[in-house]
This record gives sequence, C-alpha cells and structure tokens, in this order.
Amino acid sequence: MSALDTVRSFISAIEALDLDAAGTFLAEDVVYHNVPIDPIHGRDATIEMLRMFSAPCTGMQWVVSREIESGNTVVNERVDRFGYPTGWLDLPVMGVWEVNDDGLITLWRDYFDMGTYMT
Repeated sequence: MSALDTVRSFISAIEALDLDAAGTFLAEDVVYHNVPIDPIHGRDATIEMLRMFSAPCTGMQWVVSREIESGNTVVNERVDRFGYPTGWLDLPVMGVWEVNDDGLITLWRDYFDMGTYMT
C-alpha cells in the first residue's frame, strides 16, 4: 500500500465515522497537529480528539480537491465537511501526512483557519 493509499483509506474510515478502523492506520507514536492548536501525541490521544470532534456530527465528508505524493509524504487540499443537526460546516484544510514503511501514519498536520471553524 502506498502512502497515498494509506491516507485515502484513513479518510474513508473517518468519513464512515468508524474511528476504530481509522486508528488502524495510525502509528502508536503518531503526532497529530491541528495548526493553530497544540500537537497531540499518540494514537489513543488522536482517536480521542477525533471522537470529540465527531461526536455531535450526523455525517462527515472530506472532499479532497488536490493531492500530491512524494515518497512517504502526502499533501492534500480539501474541504472537511462536518454535518450537524443544524446544517453543514465547511472547513478548508491543507493537510500534510507522513507514512512509515509499515504503512502507518506517523505525522498528520492540518492547517486551517480557526476563525472559520468558530463562526
């Protein structure tokens, strides 16, 4: 499985709201950094943060418009869509992912505008 395949599979699990499956694509010592928030270290802490984000969601879609793979690094531009009972929140995101030789994500860094998320 290529780094791009790993990232795509991870995103598919997130969209299905299957966080247990998503966790299988993360290294035990993964670093998850939602810039501008402080980084989170470890698989369990990352999945817990995803549970917090997704708990109120009725659906989730991560619409990737561009993606680049170079060796073990994947960069994607996307709109993360969070479905809530009151409607959808669309959040433009730029993601950077590093995948190790075992096909596990070791770094996941997303850049987004906190103001857009808060409003």
